[in-house]
Amino acid sequence: MSPPYERQAEELLMEMLSLPGRSGREMPVMAMIAKRLRRAGAPAGTIQFDHAHRRSRHGGEVGNLACRMAGTRRAGRRMLIAHADTVPLCEGARPVRRRNSIVSADKRTALGADNRTGCAVVLAAALEVLRSKRPHSPLTFLWTVQEEAGLHGARHARLGMLGKPSMAFNFDGGSAEKLTVGATGGYRMEIKVQGIAAHAGGTPEDGVSAITIASVAVARLHREGWLGRIDKNGRLGTGNVGTIRGGEATNVVAPYAELRAEARSHDTSFRMRIVRAIERAFLDAARKVRNREGVSGEVQIDGWLDYEAFELPKDDASLREAEAAIRDIGGEPVRAVCNGGLDANWLTARGIPTVSLGCGQRNGHAVSESVDVAEFRKACRIARRLVQGSR
Repeated sequence: MSPPYERQAEELLMEMLSLPGRSGREMPVMAMIAKRLRRAGAPAGTIQFDHAHRRSRHGGEVGNLACRMAGTRRAGRRMLIAHADTVPLCEGARPVRRRNSIVSADKRTALGADNRTGCAVVLAAALEVLRSKRPHSPLTFLWTVQEEAGLHGARHARLGMLGKPSMAFNFDGGSAEKLTVGATGGYRMEIKVQGIAAHAGGTPEDGVSAITIASVAVARLHREGWLGRIDKNGRLGTGNVGTIRGGEATNVVAPYAELRAEARSHDTSFRMRIVRAIERAFLDAARKVRNREGVSGEVQIDGWLDYEAFELPKDDASLREAEAAIRDIGGEPVRAVCNGGLDANWLTARGIPTVSLGCGQRNGHAVSESVDVAEFRKACRIARRLVQGSR
């Protein structure tokens, strides 16, 4: 039988997995976390929300939640982090335990293990500190919003409520022994294609199809190797056109289409080269697709940096402390760099170098998503070790 601390963490996880909370709608899980903290004795003044959602391009109903605790020993402040939102595919998930895994009972939904596993690990550690009264370093526990929608919670977090942490540990990933020390940078784009409407059966030659313009551009990007995994003379990145909406009816030449695309690379200049290739393909396609009068369509492109790439120094204090915690529970830490964005991207960019640890989630963003319970328990033990501070 698992120790009481780990059993409580599993109970918290099962409750969190059953709550809705896609990006921008995290209020149910945030309310549950705040309620548990208050019930465990956290003074009202130690629990704070910011207004990160008001600065996000997506809006939202709640900001980040932080619980800041004074230390019982003189030491640098430590911060444990997890994002509270899930992707839309997790709406309606019903978690069930099956042997050594937790899965969704509904085959049509993802589980939400990304990242309710991290939320439960961080909350269990906070509750343990409040109830045990054991000596500990100054601590901040942070649950962020809108990570899945572009790391907006971490990007717009109110730093003043965090207490200037000297070390930071982000729980979000797979194996509990994996330490993500760096991540790629991401750039996103909204592409609006304006065509000319015409009757598709009567006078299609008078129209300019926005869908045709988009198709010509995407086909060129595919042909020239600017979509999917990109390798241009050893410079690496990825490109994707992820959504497309357009047209009004089958009997109307499509006057409008809107697409969303992204480019990623650890190499900032190469990432922008991917962006320029996407821009060029759409602008050229708009000029080439014309009606019988020689009139072409138009393209408007709005792009922004979602998050910049980073890699922690090999001797980073958070990294070394996380490795020590993993070894303390009998594990062997493995350093890794990932091709996705993490809250650690923005926290590191904002002056809080952050290492990310796994907590047992598997196959995130898919209906096959699950929690490896053994790895989740390891993550709970690592988190408890981290909040205790210097041995």
